Amino acid sequence: MTSKSKKIVSKLFTEADIKINGSRPWDIQTHNEKLFDRLINQGSMGLGESYMDGWWDTEKLDQFFYKIFSAGLDKKIKYDWNLIFAYLKSKILNTQTKQRARKVAEEHYDLSAELYESFLDPYNQYTCGYFKNTKDLNKAQEQKLRLICEKLQLSPQDKVLDIGCGWGGFAKFASEHYNCHVTGLTISDKQLKYAKKYCRGLPVKIIKSDYRDISGKYDKIVICGMIEHVGYKNYRTIMKVVHRSLKDDGLFLLHTIGGNTSVTTADPWILKYIFPNSMLPSIKQISSATERLFVIEDWHNFSTHYYKTLMAWFDNFDRNWQKLKSQYDERFYRMWKYYLLSFAGSFQARKNQLWQIVFSKKGLPGGYTSIR
Repeated sequence: MTSKSKKIVSKLFTEADIKINGSRPWDIQTHNEKLFDRLINQGSMGLGESYMDGWWDTEKLDQFFYKIFSAGLDKKIKYDWNLIFAYLKSKILNTQTKQRARKVAEEHYDLSAELYESFLDPYNQYTCGYFKNTKDLNKAQEQKLRLICEKLQLSPQDKVLDIGCGWGGFAKFASEHYNCHVTGLTISDKQLKYAKKYCRGLPVKIIKSDYRDISGKYDKIVICGMIEHVGYKNYRTIMKVVHRSLKDDGLFLLHTIGGNTSVTTADPWILKYIFPNSMLPSIKQISSATERLFVIEDWHNFSTHYYKTLMAWFDNFDRNWQKLKSQYDERFYRMWKYYLLSFAGSFQARKNQLWQIVFSKKGLPGGYTSIR
């Protein structure tokens, strides 16, 4: 079947201006002829796993995926049983229950601090930076943090809730620069330990808690890069939690990757190797989840900045790889490279978006001034 599979794959790649064993930076270089059967039979899972196994390479992996996504090839190989299984599983089960939600923390966020420190900025921002008038990742992440604080109109009197606080970067920045009190929530043991130490001496409280167990009232609430792990069956639930936790005159900011269409699961390779039980919300899903709860005050799309963020992350990761080799093997390196650069290509092709959305409960008197 290899010869027939190669013809099919070659024809598909031609639609995306990709040549097998071509000379351009985005062309694919094959090292195992069984690759083509694997792509036909396993779809995106086969593409990712075969790269991890060293069956193929390309000089510019981000541009390879830019071509793939721009041509819509991710939709052309239809019979991917991994995708069908993931879809059926998402329909039958709630894959983001309290118990299942811990899987992504244990398998992804509980990886070593050295790994994340190797490619993130000093505030450990594992979300999109704001590259307005800068090419520097560290400055872009500080600008993103300030952008969130300004959009939330933070003041020293505010009690702020950060749902999915990561390693405490936002909590540290907001408390230091705006003198507010921040409560951060995480379900990751390693993030909890790190964030507590990182924010020591500041008006910050870091607690281990599922968002469904939140209590108390807050002036401002932020969810930054966490709702991608909530799942479509729980979007309404988390919005109700935010609504009951937010004071009537408060503001809520949602920072999230978004998809152009409504889905109920994610790419099988991403689910298996990077973000278990994750998926990207759509505009329709977010608006449905917030209907009758919130007024949308502002919707800001700066998804092209995520391409720059991911490329900067990979450059840092690649440069610091030698320091990580005692903890991780070459297959992990190829997995992480594939993850970062395939995502970069998806944002460059505008397959994925990055949104910051500001909500109020009843609409701010006199209106809301957008910040850019």
